[in-house]
Amino acid sequence: MQTAHEKDSVYHGRDRRTAVVLVNLGTPKSPGYFDVMFYLREFLSDPRVVGLPRLLWYPILYGFILPFRSRASGEKYGQIFDKKRGMPLLYLSEDVCSHLQDSLASTHPTVDIYLAMRYGKPSLEDILDQIKQTPVREILFIPMFPQYSQATTATIVDKVAQIFKKWRFVPDIRFLSGFADHPKYISALSASIKNYWQMHGRGEKLLISFHGLPKRSLTDGDPYFCLCHKTTRLLTQTLDIGPDDFLMVFQSRLGPFPWLSPYTEDTIVSLAKSGYKTLDIVAPGFSVDCLETIDEIGREYQELFQEHGGTSLRYIPALNDSPAAIDCFRSLICAHIE
Repeated sequence: MQTAHEKDSVYHGRDRRTAVVLVNLGTPKSPGYFDVMFYLREFLSDPRVVGLPRLLWYPILYGFILPFRSRASGEKYGQIFDKKRGMPLLYLSEDVCSHLQDSLASTHPTVDIYLAMRYGKPSLEDILDQIKQTPVREILFIPMFPQYSQATTATIVDKVAQIFKKWRFVPDIRFLSGFADHPKYISALSASIKNYWQMHGRGEKLLISFHGLPKRSLTDGDPYFCLCHKTTRLLTQTLDIGPDDFLMVFQSRLGPFPWLSPYTEDTIVSLAKSGYKTLDIVAPGFSVDCLETIDEIGREYQELFQEHGGTSLRYIPALNDSPAAIDCFRSLICAHIE
């Protein structure tokens, strides 16, 4: 094993580099039963994600959820799996990193962009192992979650701290906790919605849907709920729409406990029964499209809306690797490394 002095001598004369690690939640490698089960096991074993006592939670997780939900979730993942590129969350995140690296190449040649997943592959361990082999000066971690939550951003901090316990030399480290109110993020969202309306016309109401969390997260001090409201307020101000034109809702609730509300599903059913025929829906909490946007919103909620009398629930895609999204991430990076 090289000492710090020996490693420094190897790097002598080479530019010290800045590593920027974009971190997304993760996705199974494939829709296969065991790939989905391994992913869910890692994800749902995190105490930041499920805060129940382990003695209570593990029998439920291993006895009921993993055996049955792995198969059901695998069928859903199979609906969005691309045989050439794999899972959308992974390859769309890769596209963001690739275009971001290109955009920085001429102005910041010593900045390297990496992609890691909190759960699944490429893992944070593997990416940091790769970075460890380079003459890195500092590492900037950017969770791809605009709105901070302990169940997403904080668990990345936990994992990184755990990994760095094994490092003899730890470079300068920066964490971006979120960008819920960043002007370029709000501007990109607004432009995406306006462009959609220009091309397809405007629906009768805009639903702004965020991923849900148990309601106790709010009472325990997690700022996620407040940050979702802040993004919504800034976005609707930029769109210049009034309170009767939109609703903020929360999707993907799980289990019998109360979650942040109003619930997306209940709102869709209520609007359909009230006579609404065309709704637009956007999910600002997702930097790239994934199971929750492509299948849950694009298929399940569309079917639910039509079952109760609606005609068209139109999903406005995530920012993905659009020029505005790349410009937003570039701005976040430059603000920290300059």
